Amino acid sequence: MWTWYASRGAGLVSLVLLTVTLLLGISGVGRAATDRWPRFALARLHRNLALLAVAFVGTHVLTAVLDGYVDIAWLDVVVPFGAGYEPFWLGLGTVALDLLAALIVTSLLRARLGLRTWRLVHLTAYACWSLAVVHGLGIGGADSTTGWVLAVTLGCVALVVAGLVWRVRIWTSAPTSPPGSASTSATTTSATTTSATTTSATTTSPTTTSMTTRWTA
Repeated sequence: MWTWYASRGAGLVSLVLLTVTLLLGISGVGRAATDRWPRFALARLHRNLALLAVAFVGTHVLTAVLDGYVDIAWLDVVVPFGAGYEPFWLGLGTVALDLLAALIVTSLLRARLGLRTWRLVHLTAYACWSLAVVHGLGIGGADSTTGWVLAVTLGCVALVVAGLVWRVRIWTSAPTSPPGSASTSATTTSATTTSATTTSATTTSPTTTSMTTRWTA
């Protein structure tokens, strides 16, 4: 019986850790930093919390399989929608776990994959987190609607939504310079300089002529 409670508890802690990890990832994309928390410190915290989240997810899965209260096979951990117990809700958790595994592998192979491929794969982190939330709400049963559990889940959702709104606002408000603006500015400056030089030469010419006439006289 303790394994059942351990699985539920580890699952809830995993959701909180995944939420914080996702928020740190969003802040990293938005280049958020302070004097006390520079970007390298936030990146290290992001990595360490991600590893901690993986450990709790592993505990959640292990205790769920070892518990004899419901029938969950080891194959159900990696192959979705085939379990005898709550196949849909459990399948969502399996897909989330598969995506998490893909994120871990691509992070380890980041140097070989390249930054662009790594970023494309890491966009699935949003899907992984979303599936984990729905999985917890669906498979938790009556426990999911318990006051404090529901408050933690909705709090995680609210934080991620706020983080995404903040990221979109930064992205949409970023200044963009139209193509060719630099060359146009340079051309305008050059033309202005040329015009000023020509005007100066034109202004100086009568003075020089007048001085030449006086010396000749």
